[in-house]
Amino acid sequence: MKLYVINTGYFKLDGGAMFGVVPKTIWQKTNPADENNMCNWAMRCLLIEDGKRLILIDNGIGEKQEDKFFSHYYLHGTDTLQKSLAKYGFTPNDITDVFLTHLHFDHCGGGIKWNKDHTRFEATFPNAVYWTNKAHWKWATEPNAREKASFLKENILPMQELGILTFTDIETSPLKNYITVNGHTDAMMLPILEYQQRKIVFCADLLPSVGHIPLPYVMGYDTRPLLTLEEKEIFLKKAVEEKYVLFFEHDSVNECCTLTHTEKGIRSDSTFSFTEYFG
Repeated sequence: MKLYVINTGYFKLDGGAMFGVVPKTIWQKTNPADENNMCNWAMRCLLIEDGKRLILIDNGIGEKQEDKFFSHYYLHGTDTLQKSLAKYGFTPNDITDVFLTHLHFDHCGGGIKWNKDHTRFEATFPNAVYWTNKAHWKWATEPNAREKASFLKENILPMQELGILTFTDIETSPLKNYITVNGHTDAMMLPILEYQQRKIVFCADLLPSVGHIPLPYVMGYDTRPLLTLEEKEIFLKKAVEEKYVLFFEHDSVNECCTLTHTEKGIRSDSTFSFTEYFG
């Protein structure tokens, strides 16, 4: 098995929304905001080469939305999904599986694109199976008013219409080991990968960044913040015990970290890039 970091670009989100009830005077120490109170975030995916399978976890925001939509998120940087795949000698046609932690637009938008004539949608990865789970699919296709703006029909429904969507189960899923959490959104999946004698957890939106490790640092986007608190506490304790390496999807500076116990609770022990640690 080989793992590759796939950077799809950067965007900005409101700092208050990203840190919930935590005051700006505290969170800005780790995540400085610009003059509009916006903080910089990555859209970092992970590619798994495992035998004949090439599995992509999440795929960024995509390119099919209108300029007005993108203007809200200040997309920047030179990284793209296609460029990052090409860096390792791959193309979208090589992907066999797309494992989606959840269906918010910044995690699944890159999976569907316009055709050349801009008349219909098609799969970005034409030879891939797209994986989600039944509970989250129902949640995303029958969205509550709070989350509706994050579940975009053009990102989600074409997967089913094109016949590329499959629901996970233990026998057929390309990733057999993952944690399901429900505080951020219903039935979000966090893959756990055993690699070079370590366990790597793709943290998705349970822990978007190093700055979200302290328990009260819960996003305003979360549908059940108290449940997120409980899920974080359970996860962090296990992560320390089993010496997990945390892989961050949204931290614009830190790709990975390990954890340790401190007087203030569980905190980051060391931060590092994926290649720095694993080669």
